[in-house]
Amino acid sequence: MKSKFKITSTLLVFFLFLSFGSFANKTSVKIVAPATVDSGTEITVKIEVTHMGNTKAHYTNWVVVKVNGEEYKKWEYTKESLPDTQNFTLEFKIVAKTNLEIVVEGNCSKHGSKGEDAATVKVLQSIQ
Repeated sequence: MKSKFKITSTLLVFFLFLSFGSFANKTSVKIVAPATVDSGTEITVKIEVTHMGNTKAHYTNWVVVKVNGEEYKKWEYTKESLPDTQNFTLEFKIVAKTNLEIVVEGNCSKHGSKGEDAATVKVLQSIQ
């Protein structure tokens, strides 16, 4: 009887551990930007950040934007300055003079990142 109880208890702990692991949440990002614009146009790029929970122990601690391979913008968060909500939108403006390759990544302080999102904004050259 004690053996059956030990096996049942061990299996219960194992399955609880697995189920809590499934709640582990990495920060994910999605870029919202126009596909094409006229040369010299200022555009607003939105970044939708998704993360389950922002507490002092588990939060999105940074989001980085690279434009044409160079870091363009970075938002950093700490235990004292958490994002307002678990799912939030960031914005930045940029003047599109040439094609823009935009890459964004966000990171969870505990679980890391779901990876980058990328978008291309093609610039139409004006004919004069």
